[in-house]
Amino acid sequence: MATSIMIAAAAGSTVCSFPNVACSSVVVGGSAQAVPPLRSGASASLGGKGSSLYGTYTPTAFNAVSQKAFFTVTKALTRAELGDSLEEFLTKATTDKKLARLMMSMGEALRTIAFKVRTASCGATACINTFGDEQLAVDMLADKLLFEALKHSHVCKYACSEEEPVLQDMEGEGFCVAFDPLDGSSIVDTNFTVGTIFGVWPGDKLTGITGRDQAASAMGIYGPRTTYVIAINGFPGTHEFLLLDDGKWQHVKETTEIREGKLFSPGNLRATFDNPEYEKLINYYVSEKYTLRYTGGMVPDVNQIIVKERGVFTNVISPTTKAKLRLLFEVAPLALLIENAGGYSSDGKQSVLDREVINTDDRTQVAYGSRDEIIRFEETLFGASRLRVELGVVA
Repeated sequence: MATSIMIAAAAGSTVCSFPNVACSSVVVGGSAQAVPPLRSGASASLGGKGSSLYGTYTPTAFNAVSQKAFFTVTKALTRAELGDSLEEFLTKATTDKKLARLMMSMGEALRTIAFKVRTASCGATACINTFGDEQLAVDMLADKLLFEALKHSHVCKYACSEEEPVLQDMEGEGFCVAFDPLDGSSIVDTNFTVGTIFGVWPGDKLTGITGRDQAASAMGIYGPRTTYVIAINGFPGTHEFLLLDDGKWQHVKETTEIREGKLFSPGNLRATFDNPEYEKLINYYVSEKYTLRYTGGMVPDVNQIIVKERGVFTNVISPTTKAKLRLLFEVAPLALLIENAGGYSSDGKQSVLDREVINTDDRTQVAYGSRDEIIRFEETLFGASRLRVELGVVA
């Protein structure tokens, strides 16, 4: 039976259903709401629990995005269970049926893309199917499938992608979606893991928004396993679904904390040539004997932080190496996944979720990881970290 985080039904009463946590209560609309205690020295952090089909652990803290999920005011917030189908999970994670329909539609597209990636024989500009027929390059095919899925969902007004950055009218109503159809498409022929990234925004625009405005974000990961990793804004945790042999998605992991751990993925290392601060940061990782785990694909490198529940990913600019990562299509959606999982993101001075999208082609440097890793990133590159102030972290 699903575990529920309950809010008291009657004024003056208190209900606490956080297991093994001493609770206090706050009044919400005349009722008392059970809340877990704040951790000392980290006023924006809450305790929680993460789990997978392979075990559980007790975490230490949530960031502000994760905390927001626990304070979403509903009559009853039901916790998703491992083993749930995608549809069962979405029923628990959101009351917005349009959002649930959109996430289901994208799941269908990801399943098809996974098959195409697995079976395509790809050159530089096109793929050859099993009959020897030349087809669209796999990234263009993924782009086409995702646009079709959004149109057929009937809940998407506009969509755009890295391949087609001009807004396309999907003729639906409810949300707008921006996506990278196949991040890492240049390494498909080497059989490395690649993936799809997308962010979902309520309304009818994809500029003048921030990543924090997202209703949801996700990535599809095509490797030895095919997984669909989802964050619903306002619902605790980042959730991994495995594509089974029967074509169904099964909930196999929930992540609610990114812990400290010596694992690093350093993107754009050429920037160390003329960015001495980035060189200093990389030298720190090496001297402290961090484990290097870098594939050259942003999706697997960020996903490993969520799966391993530790580590840091960096992609930094310099005077001669400009930013390549797009805020709308890649950086903001992945930031919601990381922050909902209890991690942090930064462009050096702020969470990338707070960075406004002015143009669909806006680009930025970024770091994702645990609290202390993001503090280290900001302090090494810019001399100070806003997280020390926000979270009351002592040096």
